[in-house]
Amino acid sequence: MDKKKRAVAIGFFDGIHVGHAALLNKTKERAAEIGAVPSVITFDVHPDTLVFGKDVPLINSSKERESIISREFGIDNVAFIHFNYKVMRMDWKVFVDEIIRELDVAWVVVGHDFCFGYKGMGTALRLREYCEELGIGCDIIPAVRRDGLVVSSTRIRELIENGEIEKANEYLGHPHTLEDTVRSGFHLGTKMGAPTINMKLPEGVLVPRFGVYAAKVFLDDGAEHIAVTNIGVRPTVSDENRVSVESYIIDFSGNLYDHYVRLELHSFIRPEKKFSSVEELSNQIQRDADSVSIYFKGKDSE
Repeated sequence: MDKKKRAVAIGFFDGIHVGHAALLNKTKERAAEIGAVPSVITFDVHPDTLVFGKDVPLINSSKERESIISREFGIDNVAFIHFNYKVMRMDWKVFVDEIIRELDVAWVVVGHDFCFGYKGMGTALRLREYCEELGIGCDIIPAVRRDGLVVSSTRIRELIENGEIEKANEYLGHPHTLEDTVRSGFHLGTKMGAPTINMKLPEGVLVPRFGVYAAKVFLDDGAEHIAVTNIGVRPTVSDENRVSVESYIIDFSGNLYDHYVRLELHSFIRPEKKFSSVEELSNQIQRDADSVSIYFKGKDSE
């Protein structure tokens, strides 16, 4: 980031859900008011990994988070801080002083439950008091609720793992996405008349419920296509127990190897199943394609 006055949203922002959207929109609003650049400060490693010593399966990779922030909110200034033991043990005021100095911060926006610094001593309220002392603006965004519950990344992870993708997308405010470079696969889809593109879930990102999804694929040339996406271990044709993400793009032909694509999951169609033959699997894929086409036609008519 270059040296310009900034209004910054601070948080981990896993999934970039509707609660995060309130922070990001307020940041853009404040930036416009004071003539600053709207920006985001986040972390590459989930703090709970070090603070509590537990693995947190993430909704999106760092690269995907940055992409969503840019695409959905038009904020292109995203700074990732490497969360390590030094940062974890840093006095919260020192942390504030450093980001203000390095990024020329004029306004800060955080969530109601934001805490940072050694032993979490830097609460949202303390941050606002300290910002007032420094002559810096500070907004604390209250919790955003859906169905009477506070929208949280934890809740959205549960929904994705259970295959409740439409509800997860409602909480996210946008479809759950995966981005990757298309990889060479097993070519079985081509032999079955339903060629697929193969993608890999980024390391540390949670695996959605195994099954078939109504999806959209966005190519690097901007083209958008509907697709049948299978997430799972391909039990009919493989015993490796390795998770794969395969998408049959409906009414598309062409070689997409090495192309960077974005996959959106829209609806869970059915659980993954082991079929008695490749022919039976092929017939099911065509039925799935019909189901996906009907699903999106219904959405287009709403």
